[in-house]
Amino acid sequence: MHAGPEADAPVRPHYQFFSDWLRTTPEPRTAQKRREAELAFHRVGITFTVYGEKSGTERLIPFDIIPRIIPAQEWKMLDAGLRQRVRALNAFLSDIYGAQRIVETGLIPRELVLFNAQYRPEMRGLNLPGGIYAHIAGIDIVRAGDGEYYVLEDNLRVPSGVSYMLENRKMMMRLFPELFARQSIAPVEDYPDALLDILRSVASPGSEEPTVAVLTPGAYNSAYYEHAFLAQQMGVELVEGQDLIVRDDTVYMRTTRGLQRVHMIYRRVDDDFLDPEVFRSDSMLGVPGLMRAYRAGRVNLANAIGTGVADDKSIYPYVPEMIRFYLDEAPILHNVPTYRLREADDLMYTLEHLAELVVKETQGAGGYGMLVGPASTKQEIEDFRQRILANPSGYIAQPTLALSTCPTFVAAGIAPRHVDLRPYVLSGEEVRIVPGGLTRVALREGSLVVNSSQGGGTKDTWVVEAD
Repeated sequence: MHAGPEADAPVRPHYQFFSDWLRTTPEPRTAQKRREAELAFHRVGITFTVYGEKSGTERLIPFDIIPRIIPAQEWKMLDAGLRQRVRALNAFLSDIYGAQRIVETGLIPRELVLFNAQYRPEMRGLNLPGGIYAHIAGIDIVRAGDGEYYVLEDNLRVPSGVSYMLENRKMMMRLFPELFARQSIAPVEDYPDALLDILRSVASPGSEEPTVAVLTPGAYNSAYYEHAFLAQQMGVELVEGQDLIVRDDTVYMRTTRGLQRVHMIYRRVDDDFLDPEVFRSDSMLGVPGLMRAYRAGRVNLANAIGTGVADDKSIYPYVPEMIRFYLDEAPILHNVPTYRLREADDLMYTLEHLAELVVKETQGAGGYGMLVGPASTKQEIEDFRQRILANPSGYIAQPTLALSTCPTFVAAGIAPRHVDLRPYVLSGEEVRIVPGGLTRVALREGSLVVNSSQGGGTKDTWVVEAD
């Protein structure tokens, strides 16, 4: 049991109790528990869709029964760093759709923000409740070999995966109640209540009991299970665009008892498809007139339209500067060192060291559109070099960190595999973070790519209080 890259490393203290339990548990019992977990996930239907395969295949995300364990002291630092980072990102979004101070000072190049594909001029001058744009943020964090945590990327558009975090915990509590009885493991199951509280706290004014709805693109979306799960857990309606109508700049939901006003929409539909009157006119997923109601302050959206500019990978290198600029604080969590290929020196260095670096498209997502130098062939590197030369500003590059690993069940037994962590930060009248988050694990040996679409799996994440 360890969280370092060496397979024979000593057990870290906070893993000791689990290591002891695993050593004294007969192998057939753990094998049985793993089978039970797989069957249960099949029954519940926790799948995701892999696009690009012939039929858009539904697959089960592999689940590993060895948890990722984080000691309370480490979590305390992560919690503080996450709150700080999301406060700065919200301040940045409020600023670029308002006074644009950070652009005026030249701290971030104007073209990176105002000509970014994710920047929405339609949001200029809107006064959002609490000045909050990213109500739900999923911040991807990795722990390097030196034990330091780094932020890998910020997800502020429609961050997904929280249903896996909740289902993983439910599964572990069902399979191993004795472990939870013996350890003080911080709970995560109040996330849906916390989410509902946050959404209500920033709903458009005009109701003591604001009505919240979850807007989904529909059953064919890869994260539809999660949309339905969260609506059900919060006790609110799951709606599609056709279930909503705008009258007098007010959003209503069609119900069997007639129209009911909606004050807050947790939307899982991308900006482009939200309102055919303003964005893509061919969208069948959105609600005509939604932007009018939004501008009039008659409905609020989580997350706000236009948050994508803050999680674009070309903006990521500037987040530490945002923290200093808006909060006048030193960053608690650091970025992975990043080369900006739009800058000549960084481009030259990257092209000379492609075989050692990870190169990502600034617009890319889900582990696609990237080059992992050490794992690529000469031909792949040369092909990618041409793509970079054709559009240098479309890429960033980072060193391949000696990412920490977590013991994981694989075909040959227990072996170290690379992990990352996505905690969820909820921002409303207050900021709420459930301890832990979604741990994703790269199941292929040596792989650094944890995305489910690229063969990754998940684990339960335990924040363990000290005895």
